[in-house]
Amino acid sequence: MLKEYNTITEVAGPLMLVEKVEGAKFDELVEIEQADGQIRRGRVLEVDEDKALVQLFEGSQGLDISSSKARFLGKGLELGVSLDMLGRVFDGMGRPKDGGPKIIPEKRLDIEGQPLNPAARDYPSEFIQTGISAIDGLNTLVRGQKLPIFSGSGLPHAQLAAQIARQARVLGTRSEFAVVFGAIGITFEEAEFFISDFRRTGALDRAVLFINLADDPAIERIATPRMALTAAEYLAYEREMHVLVILTDMTNYAEALREISAARREVPGRRGYPGYMYTDLATMYERAGRVLGNKGSITQIPILSMPEDDKTHPIPDLTGYITEGQIILSRELHRKGVFPPIDVLPSLSRLKDKGIGEGRTREDHADTMNQLFAAYARGREAKELAVILGEAALTDVDKLYAKFADEFEKRYVSQGFDEDRTIEQTLDLGWELLSILPRAELKRIRDEFLDKYLPEKGDE
Repeated sequence: MLKEYNTITEVAGPLMLVEKVEGAKFDELVEIEQADGQIRRGRVLEVDEDKALVQLFEGSQGLDISSSKARFLGKGLELGVSLDMLGRVFDGMGRPKDGGPKIIPEKRLDIEGQPLNPAARDYPSEFIQTGISAIDGLNTLVRGQKLPIFSGSGLPHAQLAAQIARQARVLGTRSEFAVVFGAIGITFEEAEFFISDFRRTGALDRAVLFINLADDPAIERIATPRMALTAAEYLAYEREMHVLVILTDMTNYAEALREISAARREVPGRRGYPGYMYTDLATMYERAGRVLGNKGSITQIPILSMPEDDKTHPIPDLTGYITEGQIILSRELHRKGVFPPIDVLPSLSRLKDKGIGEGRTREDHADTMNQLFAAYARGREAKELAVILGEAALTDVDKLYAKFADEFEKRYVSQGFDEDRTIEQTLDLGWELLSILPRAELKRIRDEFLDKYLPEKGDE
Protein backbone atom coordinates (compact mmCIF):
# COMPACT_ATOMS: atom_id res chain seq x y z
CA MET A 1 0.00 0.00 0.00
CA LEU A 2 1.45 3.35 -1.08
CA LYS A 3 1.58 6.01 1.60
CA GLU A 4 0.15 9.49 0.95
CA TYR A 5 1.22 12.62 2.80
CA ASN A 6 -0.59 15.96 3.20
CA THR A 7 2.54 17.44 4.77
CA ILE A 8 4.00 19.47 1.87
CA THR A 9 5.41 22.48 3.71
CA GLU A 10 7.49 24.43 1.21
CA VAL A 11 8.05 24.93 -2.52
CA ALA A 12 11.04 26.79 -4.04
CA GLY A 13 11.40 26.73 -7.83
CA PRO A 14 11.49 23.08 -8.93
CA LEU A 15 11.97 21.82 -5.33
CA MET A 16 9.37 20.76 -2.77
CA LEU A 17 9.77 19.77 0.90
CA VAL A 18 7.60 16.99 2.35
CA GLU A 19 7.73 16.41 6.13
CA LYS A 20 6.83 13.49 8.45
CA VAL A 21 7.75 10.97 5.77
CA GLU A 22 8.58 7.34 6.59
CA GLY A 23 11.07 5.21 4.65
CA ALA A 24 11.65 7.56 1.69
CA LYS A 25 14.62 6.59 -0.49
CA PHE A 26 17.01 8.65 -2.65
CA ASP A 27 15.85 8.83 -6.31
CA GLU A 28 12.41 7.39 -5.42
CA LEU A 29 9.59 8.49 -7.72
CA VAL A 30 6.90 10.74 -6.20
CA GLU A 31 3.41 11.66 -7.49
CA ILE A 32 1.86 14.93 -6.36
CA GLU A 33 -1.95 14.90 -6.68
CA GLN A 34 -3.71 18.26 -6.68
CA ALA A 35 -7.28 18.93 -5.51
CA ASP A 36 -8.56 18.87 -9.13
CA GLY A 37 -7.03 15.39 -9.70
CA GLN A 38 -4.12 16.66 -11.81
CA ILE A 39 -0.92 14.69 -11.12
CA ARG A 40 2.67 15.95 -11.31
CA ARG A 41 5.73 13.79 -10.93
CA GLY A 42 9.02 14.25 -9.11
CA ARG A 43 11.86 12.32 -7.51
CA VAL A 44 13.49 12.36 -4.10
CA LEU A 45 16.73 14.36 -4.13
CA GLU A 46 17.58 14.25 -0.44
CA VAL A 47 16.35 12.58 2.74
CA ASP A 48 16.99 14.02 6.21
CA GLU A 49 15.35 11.96 9.00
CA ASP A 50 11.60 12.42 8.31
CA LYS A 51 12.00 15.16 5.68
CA ALA A 52 12.22 14.49 1.92
CA LEU A 53 13.34 17.06 -0.65
CA VAL A 54 11.52 16.36 -3.93
CA GLN A 55 12.55 17.61 -7.37
CA LEU A 56 9.48 18.28 -9.56
CA PHE A 57 9.66 17.32 -13.23
CA GLU A 58 6.83 19.59 -14.41
CA GLY A 59 7.82 22.58 -12.23
CA SER A 60 5.86 24.08 -9.34
CA GLN A 61 3.95 26.82 -11.13
CA GLY A 62 0.32 26.99 -9.96
CA LEU A 63 0.80 24.25 -7.35
CA ASP A 64 -1.35 24.73 -4.23
CA ILE A 65 0.55 22.90 -1.49
CA SER A 66 -2.25 23.19 1.10
CA SER A 67 -4.60 20.96 -0.92
CA SER A 68 -2.02 18.69 -2.59
CA LYS A 69 -0.84 15.31 -1.39
CA ALA A 70 2.42 13.49 -2.12
CA ARG A 71 2.51 9.77 -2.91
CA PHE A 72 5.86 7.92 -2.69
CA LEU A 73 5.97 5.07 -5.25
CA GLY A 74 8.91 3.06 -3.86
CA LYS A 75 10.80 2.91 -7.18
CA GLY A 76 12.99 5.15 -9.36
CA LEU A 77 12.15 6.76 -12.71
CA GLU A 78 11.76 3.99 -15.28
CA LEU A 79 11.55 3.64 -19.06
CA GLY A 80 9.39 0.98 -20.71
CA VAL A 81 11.50 -0.65 -23.43
CA SER A 82 10.81 -2.92 -26.40
CA LEU A 83 11.98 -3.30 -30.01
CA ASP A 84 8.94 -1.24 -31.06
CA MET A 85 10.88 1.84 -29.91
CA LEU A 86 12.86 1.80 -33.18
CA GLY A 87 11.44 4.33 -35.61
CA ARG A 88 9.70 6.32 -32.86
CA VAL A 89 10.07 9.84 -31.43
CA PHE A 90 9.68 10.43 -27.66
CA ASP A 91 9.81 13.48 -25.43
CA GLY A 92 12.52 13.91 -22.78
CA MET A 93 10.58 11.77 -20.28
CA GLY A 94 10.05 8.85 -22.66
CA ARG A 95 6.44 9.63 -23.69
CA PRO A 96 5.55 9.21 -27.41
CA LYS A 97 5.77 12.53 -29.24
CA ASP A 98 5.07 11.43 -32.81
CA GLY A 99 1.31 10.81 -32.52
CA GLY A 100 1.85 7.04 -32.56
CA PRO A 101 0.51 4.54 -30.00
CA LYS A 102 2.05 4.01 -26.58
CA ILE A 103 4.82 1.43 -26.41
CA ILE A 104 3.79 -1.89 -24.86
CA PRO A 105 6.94 -2.49 -22.80
CA GLU A 106 8.74 -5.79 -22.76
CA LYS A 107 10.19 -4.65 -19.43
CA ARG A 108 10.70 -1.47 -17.42
CA LEU A 109 14.27 -0.35 -16.67
CA ASP A 110 15.55 2.18 -14.12
CA ILE A 111 17.00 5.12 -16.09
CA GLU A 112 20.05 5.31 -13.80
CA GLY A 113 21.22 2.03 -15.37
CA GLN A 114 23.12 -0.85 -13.86
CA PRO A 115 26.77 -0.30 -12.87
CA LEU A 116 29.10 -2.10 -15.27
CA ASN A 117 31.82 -4.22 -13.67
CA PRO A 118 35.12 -2.85 -15.09
CA ALA A 119 36.46 -6.42 -15.32
CA ALA A 120 33.54 -7.32 -17.63
CA ARG A 121 34.43 -4.61 -20.16
CA ASP A 122 35.83 -5.58 -23.55
CA TYR A 123 38.38 -3.33 -25.26
CA PRO A 124 37.01 -1.15 -28.10
CA SER A 125 38.63 -2.32 -31.35
CA GLU A 126 36.26 -2.29 -34.34
CA PHE A 127 36.17 0.56 -36.85
CA ILE A 128 32.94 2.56 -37.26
CA GLN A 129 32.61 4.27 -40.64
CA THR A 130 30.89 7.65 -40.35
CA GLY A 131 31.38 8.53 -44.02
CA ILE A 132 33.17 11.74 -42.95
CA SER A 133 36.84 11.82 -44.02
CA ALA A 134 38.13 14.08 -41.22
CA ILE A 135 36.81 11.54 -38.68
CA ASP A 136 37.33 8.22 -40.49
CA GLY A 137 40.76 9.01 -41.89
CA LEU A 138 42.34 11.03 -39.08
CA ASN A 139 40.31 10.74 -35.84
CA THR A 140 38.83 7.30 -36.23
CA LEU A 141 35.77 6.30 -34.19
CA VAL A 142 35.92 2.79 -32.67
CA ARG A 143 33.00 0.64 -31.51
CA GLY A 144 32.49 1.08 -27.77
CA GLN A 145 34.30 4.45 -27.66
CA LYS A 146 33.05 7.78 -26.30
CA LEU A 147 34.20 10.57 -28.61
CA PRO A 148 32.71 14.04 -27.96
CA ILE A 149 32.33 16.87 -30.47
CA PHE A 150 33.33 20.31 -29.13
CA SER A 151 31.47 23.03 -30.99
CA GLY A 152 30.55 26.70 -30.54
CA SER A 153 27.35 28.70 -30.89
CA GLY A 154 26.40 29.15 -34.53
CA LEU A 155 28.57 26.27 -35.77
CA PRO A 156 26.82 23.45 -37.69
CA HIS A 157 27.07 20.71 -35.03
CA ALA A 158 23.38 19.84 -35.52
CA GLN A 159 23.97 19.08 -39.22
CA LEU A 160 27.11 17.08 -38.37
CA ALA A 161 25.17 15.07 -35.76
CA ALA A 162 22.41 14.31 -38.27
CA GLN A 163 24.97 13.27 -40.91
CA ILE A 164 26.79 10.91 -38.51
CA ALA A 165 23.48 9.42 -37.33
CA ARG A 166 22.43 8.84 -40.92
CA GLN A 167 25.71 7.43 -42.29
CA ALA A 168 27.37 5.55 -39.41
CA ARG A 169 27.84 1.80 -39.80
CA VAL A 170 30.10 -0.99 -38.52
CA LEU A 171 31.93 -2.61 -41.43
CA GLY A 172 32.42 -6.35 -41.82
CA THR A 173 29.69 -7.45 -39.42
CA ARG A 174 26.15 -8.71 -39.82
CA SER A 175 24.98 -7.49 -36.42
CA GLU A 176 22.18 -4.93 -36.48
CA PHE A 177 23.04 -1.27 -36.08
CA ALA A 178 20.84 1.28 -34.32
CA VAL A 179 21.07 4.97 -33.44
CA VAL A 180 19.70 6.46 -30.23
CA PHE A 181 19.47 10.23 -30.49
CA GLY A 182 19.02 12.35 -27.34
CA ALA A 183 18.36 16.07 -27.97
CA ILE A 184 18.61 18.15 -24.79
CA GLY A 185 17.16 21.67 -24.51
CA ILE A 186 17.08 22.29 -28.27
CA THR A 187 14.81 24.76 -30.11
CA PHE A 188 11.64 23.73 -31.93
CA GLU A 189 13.35 24.48 -35.29
CA GLU A 190 16.27 22.16 -34.44
CA ALA A 191 13.86 19.42 -33.36
CA GLU A 192 11.97 19.75 -36.66
CA PHE A 193 15.28 19.62 -38.57
CA PHE A 194 16.36 16.39 -36.87
CA ILE A 195 13.00 14.63 -37.20
CA SER A 196 12.48 15.64 -40.86
CA ASP A 197 16.09 14.71 -41.81
CA PHE A 198 15.74 11.29 -40.16
CA ARG A 199 12.44 10.74 -41.99
CA ARG A 200 13.73 12.07 -45.35
CA THR A 201 16.69 9.69 -45.43
CA GLY A 202 15.01 6.63 -43.93
CA ALA A 203 17.40 6.73 -40.95
CA LEU A 204 14.40 6.89 -38.58
CA ASP A 205 13.66 3.20 -39.22
CA ARG A 206 16.74 2.17 -37.20
CA ALA A 207 16.66 5.09 -34.73
CA VAL A 208 15.06 6.05 -31.42
CA LEU A 209 14.71 9.81 -30.82
CA PHE A 210 14.30 11.53 -27.43
CA ILE A 211 13.56 15.25 -27.90
CA ASN A 212 13.64 17.70 -24.98
CA LEU A 213 12.76 21.24 -26.10
CA ALA A 214 14.17 24.49 -24.71
CA ASP A 215 10.77 25.45 -23.22
CA ASP A 216 10.33 22.10 -21.43
CA PRO A 217 11.05 22.12 -17.67
CA ALA A 218 14.79 22.22 -16.85
CA ILE A 219 14.34 19.14 -14.67
CA GLU A 220 13.39 17.11 -17.74
CA ARG A 221 16.86 17.82 -19.20
CA ILE A 222 18.42 15.84 -16.34
CA ALA A 223 16.37 12.77 -17.34
CA THR A 224 16.64 12.97 -21.17
CA PRO A 225 20.22 11.66 -21.67
CA ARG A 226 19.57 8.90 -19.12
CA MET A 227 16.39 7.89 -20.99
CA ALA A 228 18.41 7.68 -24.21
CA LEU A 229 21.18 5.62 -22.60
CA THR A 230 18.65 3.24 -20.98
CA ALA A 231 17.09 2.59 -24.41
CA ALA A 232 20.61 2.06 -25.81
CA GLU A 233 21.54 -0.43 -23.05
CA TYR A 234 18.41 -2.47 -23.78
CA LEU A 235 19.12 -2.58 -27.54
CA ALA A 236 22.84 -3.29 -27.04
CA TYR A 237 23.00 -5.77 -24.19
CA GLU A 238 19.63 -7.53 -24.50
CA ARG A 239 19.11 -7.35 -28.28
CA GLU A 240 22.86 -7.54 -29.13
CA MET A 241 22.81 -4.55 -31.48
CA HIS A 242 25.60 -2.06 -32.21
CA VAL A 243 24.17 1.20 -30.84
CA LEU A 244 25.47 4.68 -31.56
CA VAL A 245 24.25 7.23 -28.99
CA ILE A 246 24.37 10.90 -29.98
CA LEU A 247 23.62 13.42 -27.19
CA THR A 248 23.26 17.09 -28.11
CA ASP A 249 23.70 19.56 -26.45
CA MET A 250 25.41 18.52 -23.18
CA THR A 251 25.95 22.20 -22.33
CA ASN A 252 22.16 22.53 -21.88
CA TYR A 253 22.27 19.52 -19.55
CA ALA A 254 25.04 21.10 -17.43
CA GLU A 255 23.09 24.40 -17.26
CA ALA A 256 20.05 22.51 -15.91
CA LEU A 257 22.32 20.82 -13.34
CA ARG A 258 23.58 24.25 -12.25
CA GLU A 259 20.01 25.59 -12.00
CA ILE A 260 18.94 22.75 -9.69
CA SER A 261 22.12 23.06 -7.63
CA ALA A 262 21.40 26.78 -7.11
CA ALA A 263 17.79 26.01 -6.09
CA ARG A 264 19.16 23.57 -3.49
CA ARG A 265 21.46 26.36 -2.23
CA GLU A 266 24.55 24.18 -2.68
CA VAL A 267 28.02 25.70 -2.49
CA PRO A 268 28.95 26.39 -6.15
CA GLY A 269 32.16 25.17 -7.78
CA ARG A 270 33.88 26.53 -10.92
CA ARG A 271 31.74 29.16 -12.69
CA GLY A 272 28.76 28.29 -10.50
CA TYR A 273 28.52 24.65 -11.59
CA PRO A 274 28.14 22.09 -8.79
CA GLY A 275 31.32 20.46 -7.51
CA TYR A 276 29.93 17.01 -8.35
CA MET A 277 29.51 17.78 -12.09
CA TYR A 278 32.52 15.59 -13.00
CA THR A 279 30.96 12.59 -11.24
CA ASP A 280 27.54 13.34 -12.69
CA LEU A 281 28.86 13.51 -16.29
CA ALA A 282 30.94 10.36 -15.72
CA THR A 283 27.82 8.39 -14.69
CA MET A 284 26.52 8.97 -18.24
CA TYR A 285 29.68 8.87 -20.36
CA GLU A 286 30.84 5.64 -18.71
CA ARG A 287 27.67 3.88 -19.88
CA ALA A 288 29.38 3.49 -23.27
CA GLY A 289 31.39 0.38 -24.02
CA ARG A 290 31.39 -3.31 -24.79
CA VAL A 291 30.77 -6.25 -22.47
CA LEU A 292 32.76 -9.50 -22.66
CA GLY A 293 30.68 -12.31 -24.14
CA ASN A 294 28.04 -9.94 -25.56
CA LYS A 295 27.87 -9.00 -29.25
CA GLY A 296 26.21 -5.65 -28.54
CA SER A 297 27.96 -2.36 -27.84
CA ILE A 298 27.30 1.30 -27.07
CA THR A 299 29.37 3.97 -28.82
CA GLN A 300 28.78 7.51 -27.62
CA ILE A 301 29.14 10.89 -29.35
CA PRO A 302 28.20 13.65 -26.87
CA ILE A 303 28.06 17.08 -28.51
CA LEU A 304 28.59 20.27 -26.52
CA SER A 305 28.80 23.92 -27.50
CA MET A 306 31.67 25.60 -25.66
CA PRO A 307 30.62 28.95 -24.15
CA GLU A 308 32.71 31.68 -25.84
CA ASP A 309 34.58 28.88 -27.74
CA ASP A 310 36.56 28.29 -24.52
CA LYS A 311 38.12 24.80 -24.31
CA THR A 312 39.03 25.43 -20.65
CA HIS A 313 35.37 25.99 -19.68
CA PRO A 314 34.31 23.40 -17.04
CA ILE A 315 31.96 21.48 -19.37
CA PRO A 316 34.44 20.66 -22.20
CA ASP A 317 37.30 20.47 -19.69
CA LEU A 318 35.64 17.76 -17.56
CA THR A 319 34.24 15.99 -20.63
CA GLY A 320 37.77 15.77 -22.08
CA TYR A 321 39.02 14.03 -18.92
CA ILE A 322 36.28 11.39 -18.97
CA THR A 323 36.11 10.61 -22.70
CA GLU A 324 38.61 9.22 -25.21
CA GLY A 325 39.47 12.31 -27.24
CA GLN A 326 37.51 15.10 -28.91
CA ILE A 327 36.49 16.37 -32.34
CA ILE A 328 36.83 20.17 -32.42
CA LEU A 329 34.86 22.38 -34.82
CA SER A 330 36.63 25.52 -36.06
CA ARG A 331 34.97 28.91 -36.53
CA GLU A 332 37.72 29.90 -38.99
CA LEU A 333 37.02 26.90 -41.26
CA HIS A 334 33.27 27.60 -40.99
CA ARG A 335 33.88 31.16 -42.23
CA LYS A 336 35.77 29.71 -45.22
CA GLY A 337 32.68 27.67 -46.12
CA VAL A 338 34.20 24.32 -45.12
CA PHE A 339 31.62 21.71 -44.00
CA PRO A 340 32.04 19.97 -41.65
CA PRO A 341 34.46 22.56 -40.17
CA ILE A 342 36.53 19.96 -38.26
CA ASP A 343 39.91 21.29 -37.13
CA VAL A 344 41.90 18.06 -37.40
CA LEU A 345 45.08 19.24 -35.63
CA PRO A 346 43.70 19.80 -32.09
CA SER A 347 41.14 17.00 -32.58
CA LEU A 348 42.08 13.61 -31.20
CA SER A 349 40.73 10.09 -31.00
CA ARG A 350 42.75 8.23 -28.37
CA LEU A 351 41.60 4.84 -29.64
CA LYS A 352 42.13 5.47 -33.38
CA ASP A 353 45.11 3.09 -33.56
CA LYS A 354 42.91 0.24 -32.26
CA GLY A 355 40.41 0.40 -35.11
CA ILE A 356 42.59 0.83 -38.19
CA GLY A 357 44.97 -1.23 -40.29
CA GLU A 358 44.76 -4.46 -42.28
CA GLY A 359 41.56 -6.40 -41.68
CA ARG A 360 39.81 -3.34 -40.25
CA THR A 361 40.34 -0.47 -42.70
CA ARG A 362 43.44 -0.83 -44.92
CA GLU A 363 47.13 -1.59 -44.38
CA ASP A 364 48.27 1.96 -45.32
CA HIS A 365 45.86 3.80 -42.99
CA ALA A 366 48.22 4.48 -40.05
CA ASP A 367 51.10 5.70 -42.24
CA THR A 368 48.97 8.00 -44.39
CA MET A 369 47.20 9.37 -41.31
CA ASN A 370 50.51 10.39 -39.71
CA GLN A 371 51.78 11.87 -42.98
CA LEU A 372 48.59 13.90 -43.59
CA PHE A 373 48.74 15.33 -40.04
CA ALA A 374 52.40 16.31 -40.46
CA ALA A 375 51.94 17.78 -43.95
CA TYR A 376 48.86 19.80 -42.97
CA ALA A 377 50.61 21.17 -39.85
CA ARG A 378 53.60 22.25 -41.94
CA GLY A 379 51.33 23.72 -44.61
CA ARG A 380 49.52 25.82 -41.99
CA GLU A 381 52.88 27.09 -40.70
CA ALA A 382 53.96 28.00 -44.23
CA LYS A 383 50.74 29.95 -44.80
CA GLU A 384 51.20 31.85 -41.51
CA LEU A 385 54.79 32.66 -42.49
CA ALA A 386 53.59 33.95 -45.87
CA VAL A 387 51.14 36.30 -44.13
CA ILE A 388 53.93 37.80 -42.00
CA LEU A 389 56.88 37.82 -44.44
CA GLY A 390 55.22 37.52 -47.83
CA GLU A 391 55.25 34.58 -50.25
CA ALA A 392 58.75 35.48 -51.45
CA ALA A 393 60.09 34.27 -48.09
CA LEU A 394 58.84 30.72 -48.76
CA THR A 395 60.99 28.02 -50.34
CA ASP A 396 59.58 26.04 -53.28
CA VAL A 397 58.85 23.12 -50.94
CA ASP A 398 57.08 25.45 -48.46
CA LYS A 399 54.89 26.70 -51.31
CA LEU A 400 53.93 23.11 -52.09
CA TYR A 401 53.02 22.55 -48.43
CA ALA A 402 50.90 25.74 -48.45
CA LYS A 403 49.14 24.48 -51.60
CA PHE A 404 48.63 21.09 -49.91
CA ALA A 405 47.01 22.75 -46.84
CA ASP A 406 44.53 24.65 -49.05
CA GLU A 407 43.63 21.55 -51.09
CA PHE A 408 43.39 19.45 -47.92
CA GLU A 409 40.79 21.81 -46.40
CA LYS A 410 38.90 22.18 -49.69
CA ARG A 411 38.79 18.53 -50.75
CA TYR A 412 39.49 16.29 -47.73
CA VAL A 413 37.95 18.09 -44.74
CA SER A 414 35.13 19.71 -46.72
CA GLN A 415 32.43 17.46 -48.09
CA GLY A 416 28.71 17.82 -48.70
CA PHE A 417 26.00 17.30 -46.08
CA ASP A 418 24.76 14.28 -48.05
CA GLU A 419 28.19 12.99 -49.13
CA ASP A 420 28.93 9.58 -47.65
CA ARG A 421 32.54 8.50 -48.35
CA THR A 422 33.73 4.93 -47.88
CA ILE A 423 37.02 4.46 -46.01
CA GLU A 424 38.64 3.43 -49.33
CA GLN A 425 37.54 6.72 -50.94
CA THR A 426 38.94 8.64 -47.95
CA LEU A 427 42.30 6.83 -48.07
CA ASP A 428 42.58 7.22 -51.87
CA LEU A 429 41.81 10.93 -51.57
CA GLY A 430 44.59 11.22 -48.97
CA TRP A 431 47.06 9.65 -51.40
CA GLU A 432 45.90 11.99 -54.18
CA LEU A 433 46.61 15.02 -51.98
CA LEU A 434 49.98 13.66 -50.81
CA SER A 435 51.05 13.38 -54.46
CA ILE A 436 51.23 17.24 -54.46
CA LEU A 437 54.41 16.86 -52.38
CA PRO A 438 57.73 15.40 -53.58
CA ARG A 439 58.14 11.71 -52.71
CA ALA A 440 61.26 12.57 -50.65
CA GLU A 441 59.02 14.58 -48.25
CA LEU A 442 56.80 11.58 -47.45
CA LYS A 443 59.08 10.30 -44.70
CA ARG A 444 56.36 8.84 -42.48
CA ILE A 445 55.16 6.28 -45.03
CA ARG A 446 56.91 2.98 -45.70
CA ASP A 447 58.40 2.53 -49.17
CA GLU A 448 56.24 -0.52 -49.88
CA PHE A 449 53.09 1.59 -49.43
CA LEU A 450 54.53 4.47 -51.49
CA ASP A 451 55.24 2.03 -54.33
CA LYS A 452 51.78 0.52 -54.10
CA TYR A 453 49.48 3.52 -53.51
CA LEU A 454 51.21 6.82 -54.46
CA PRO A 455 49.75 8.05 -57.79
CA GLU A 456 52.29 8.67 -60.54
CA LYS A 457 52.63 12.36 -61.41
CA GLY A 458 51.60 11.58 -64.96
CA ASP A 459 48.35 9.97 -63.74
CA GLU A 460 46.93 13.25 -62.42
